[in-house]
Amino acid sequence: MNLNRFAGVINFFSVRDWALEARLLRWLTMLWLFIGLVVLFSASFPVADAEVGDGARYFKAQILWILVGLLMSRWITRNPLRLVMQFSGLGLFVCLGLIVATHIPGLGVTVNGATRWLPLGPFLIQPSELLKPFLILQSARLFGRWHRFRNTMRWLWLGIFALCLLAILVQPNLSTTAVCGITLWLIAWASGRPYGQLMMTAGTGVVAALLSISIKAYQRERIISFLDPWAQASDNGYQLVQSLYAIGSGGLWGTGFGMGQQKLGYLPIQYTDFIFSVYAEEFGFIGAVMLLLFLAVFSTVALLVALKAKSSVNRLIAIGCMVLLVGQSLINIGVATGSLPTTGLPFPMMSYGGSSMMSSLVIAGLLIRVAREAHEADIVAMTEQPIRPRRYRPGSRRRRHGQQPQTAPTKAKQIPDKRIFRPRPPTRIHPEVNTKPKLSSKPIRKRKRIRSI
Repeated sequence: MNLNRFAGVINFFSVRDWALEARLLRWLTMLWLFIGLVVLFSASFPVADAEVGDGARYFKAQILWILVGLLMSRWITRNPLRLVMQFSGLGLFVCLGLIVATHIPGLGVTVNGATRWLPLGPFLIQPSELLKPFLILQSARLFGRWHRFRNTMRWLWLGIFALCLLAILVQPNLSTTAVCGITLWLIAWASGRPYGQLMMTAGTGVVAALLSISIKAYQRERIISFLDPWAQASDNGYQLVQSLYAIGSGGLWGTGFGMGQQKLGYLPIQYTDFIFSVYAEEFGFIGAVMLLLFLAVFSTVALLVALKAKSSVNRLIAIGCMVLLVGQSLINIGVATGSLPTTGLPFPMMSYGGSSMMSSLVIAGLLIRVAREAHEADIVAMTEQPIRPRRYRPGSRRRRHGQQPQTAPTKAKQIPDKRIFRPRPPTRIHPEVNTKPKLSSKPIRKRKRIRSI
């Protein structure tokens, strides 16, 4: 087999592998949405039936947000990332303005002591959730092209990122601030920033978190109740205790779909922050392990996409998307199981909420787009034929079109000790033609050498 054909076969199979990864991400995202809808219907039915008399009210609203998010995700997967990144800066500033608007009296809506939402007709939007995909794009653009920016531009964008985190922290929303800050830090770490700068940034974030905990009394009480929830089982530790009751009552195989008891007025906000507790109660330990394996498969495929990305910016985008989707899911599971302090962080593509759902689907679309662009780059590399340089052979003459090459003399006719003198063909000179060369009347810049006849 020819070497070029063998290389083409290898490139063909690698292209098919890239297409498989893009399809895997698409199917894993749809499976994640399906699991989320099933669990949400079971978790929200008693609350919706008691509040508005329609048990499927939250389920119907979630389907509407999913349709909007899928349309946005489809547009992202069908357009190149360079076009999407043109709107990342504008989207970042718009979301930052909406976050600042939540602090204006009369505009922001306060729920459970935190002002994080803005009214949008009959629905509420959370600007801090909508900020996440734009934060991924702009931070990947900054750290991926770090050497192309001047110092003033670098410090400007770093200041804008710090302003976004500060605006979210003041709402107060420590959990979202921590998730966004960790995502920025991991993107900077993956881009190869010096460890001294990274450690200094991490120290600054820890100091800001400690200051927020010391100032906000309810955050400090949550930390204390997390350390010993049974000491305050009827006060600050009530949510965690009821969550542990739900997870423990599930047993090995669970109580069955829709048969959970803790969601019937015992477990608070069971369809948003503690939706994993309902899932673990109804599907048991086996279902919880299967969900963790699903997250492991999703993160593995996302890391493969990041490793095979063709540019540093695309690689950082894939890393940021994986951190926000899988990392936020693990934090939500840690809160529900008592491994982490109680925070108001939703489960991506599972908890109820339009802002969280749209943001998660846009992030999943960015990840699929990175895989598709790597796939398209492999197709271009496979179809391009390399240009072979023409070899220089000393002593050879350039062959004209249609001229047959001269055959080399055989070994029998070669005389190694003597030279072969070939007589020149006789020139045909007509007697009536003057043999003297004619000189042109035009002035010649360089004198030409005239060959004698």
